[in-house]
This record gives sequence, structure tokens and C-alpha cells, in this order.
Amino acid sequence: MPPKRTASTSSKAKRKASSPLSSAAEDSGDEVPASQSQSQSQSQRSRASKKSRLSESQSQSQSASQSQNTSSANAQPTNVVLPVNIVIPPKAESKVEGENVTRIVTWNVCGLAASQKKGFKHYIESEDPDILILTETKVNNIPVDPVLTSRFPHRYWNISEQKGYAGTAIFSKIEPKNVSYALPSHPTPNEVVKGRLVTMEFENLWLVGTYVPNAGDKLKNLSTKEEWNVHFEKYLRELDATKPVIWTGDLNVAPTELDLANPKRNWNKTPGYTESETSAFKRILNPETSEADGPQPGKLVDVWRQRNPDLRHYTYFSYRFKCREKGLGWRLDMFVVSERLVEKVLECEIRSEIWGASDHCPVMLELQGSL
Repeated sequence: MPPKRTASTSSKAKRKASSPLSSAAEDSGDEVPASQSQSQSQSQRSRASKKSRLSESQSQSQSASQSQNTSSANAQPTNVVLPVNIVIPPKAESKVEGENVTRIVTWNVCGLAASQKKGFKHYIESEDPDILILTETKVNNIPVDPVLTSRFPHRYWNISEQKGYAGTAIFSKIEPKNVSYALPSHPTPNEVVKGRLVTMEFENLWLVGTYVPNAGDKLKNLSTKEEWNVHFEKYLRELDATKPVIWTGDLNVAPTELDLANPKRNWNKTPGYTESETSAFKRILNPETSEADGPQPGKLVDVWRQRNPDLRHYTYFSYRFKCREKGLGWRLDMFVVSERLVEKVLECEIRSEIWGASDHCPVMLELQGSL
């Protein structure tokens, strides 16, 4: 019997190993002609290329969709930074010929250095306020910011002694008569007041910018907040007795159930919405006195709430738990003015569209007449 022809078997195996066979051909053991093999190879490469292009196209489409998805279900912008081009309405027209209109803005920037990296200057350039109050600046030294130094010749910083904490500053195109950083009669000014208060005296009114203390996690600092409220109310009364007051900034209180998304869940449990804090705010607006106490102190008005008695608009949305996307906010930043000054207020708006450079939105007030 002639020996087996192993060479041909080896050659066949070699051809099978080197040929790009389909799985069906491999399973059947059939060889694939070279022309058919090349055709299948080209077809596979074509399908792979098409699949790759489709995958890339889908990826680009998803990326574009994500970049355009900058609004939440409640139509609130959810940018991670502010856009370059911001459109701000012009000032209201003066109701009295020859009188100025002054635009004042308050904004908790949640750290000026961080905000500067997220489009801070784009908003300031677009809004171009006459006076700007910044709270929670968290600066340790007076920074040099071209957008601030080029616009505001008068700049006043109250910096906390604790590094990276609190901080209040006012920038003005209008020179004040006097500036103060103190809360008279407070027993611990360096520990509590430092970095939280700037008062500017103008010819016709006082402007008080504050970053009011927070009652703290589990209300551990509520007693500190209560002490602040006692001395601050007294301070405002003394100022208001001489000329009208504009009090603004992050007041760290939600005055009513309309001023936060979940009032029942937070009542007497969360800083900013306790009976102690809301009652103190009400007393500032409407002092509890009798005629026997002598001359009656003037009332103050929460301007935005007076103009919008039924609306739920917020100025603060925690970065945690996607609160902005869910519309879970608090109205903590506001303008409170002497009642006799209300008739001069032309506008008061929450800049809800300004989101991305801080976890707070700015609030704007326009006032008729010279300061």
C-alpha cells in the first residue's frame, strides 16, 4: 500500500490557515477560492468601515445633543459655565426728566476665583451695573480683576479672617460719602461680623450689603444667627431713622413657604427656614412696637416678593442632587428697602438665566433718582 500523501494534506491545512474563510466554510471544511476570499474580505472591510462611520456619526450626534441640552425640564438653564454672549435688557426709562436710574446687582459668587473661571466676566460685562455687591467671595487677599477694576473706581472689600470663607465686597461707579465694615454692639465682631458686612453712605440713602451667617448643619449655629439678627435689626433701625435704607445680599433666609421648593420637609430642620429665622426677618420688615414706645420705626419691604406675591422663583440651587435640573431651589438673595423708598424702585428681577458661574443667581434692582 502506498504511503499516505501527507504533503497535500499539509498544503490544504496551510491554505485554510492563510485564507480569510467564512465561519460556514470553516465548519464545512470546504476551501474558498482566492477570488471569493478576496471578495468576502473586501465586503467585510466595507461593512466594518460602514459600521465605524455609523458609530462615529451616532457618537457625534449624542455629543451635540448633550451640548445643546442646557435647560432643565422647568426651562432653567443648566450650563456648567456662563455663555460668552449674554443679552441683558437695558435700564428702565427714567420717569422724571433729568433724573438718573441706578442699577444695583447682588450676587453670591460661591468663591470669586472659581466663578472667574466659569464666565464671571461675561455676566458683569453684559449687566454693567452701577453698583455690584458680591457675597461669599472667599478671597484671602484683595484680588486684581480687570473686569472689576476697569469698571468700578470705588471698591470695598470685607475679608474674613478665616481663609477661604465668607467675604463681602461692594463695587461702585458712584463715590459714597462713607464706608463701614462694622456691626456696632456685636460682642464678637472679628469672629462673626468680619467678612459679612459692608455699609455705604450716600447723600440720600444707605446701602447695606451682607452675607448673613448660616444657621449651620443640624442648626448648630442657630444661636449665633439669632445673636446676629438681634444686633443687625437694631443697626438697620438706627440707619433707617436717619435716611432710607437698601439692604441686600445673601440674607440666608427663606421668608415664606413660597421661597423654597419643599417647605414642609425643611421647616425647623434646615438652616434658613426655621421659626426663629423667619420670625426675625418679619420683625425687620414690620417692627413689633406700640405707641407707648415712642416714635414708630419705619417699615421695610422685600421688593421682589411685594411685586411677585404668588410666584415661586429661586436664587439658590445646591450643586448636589441635581437641584437645578429638578427646580429644587431657595430664594435667599434679595433687596429689602425702606417703605418710603419703594416708589422709586423701577425694576427688581431675579436673573434666573445667569447660571453656571455660581450656585446662586444674581438679583437686580433699578432705582429712580440720585443716591
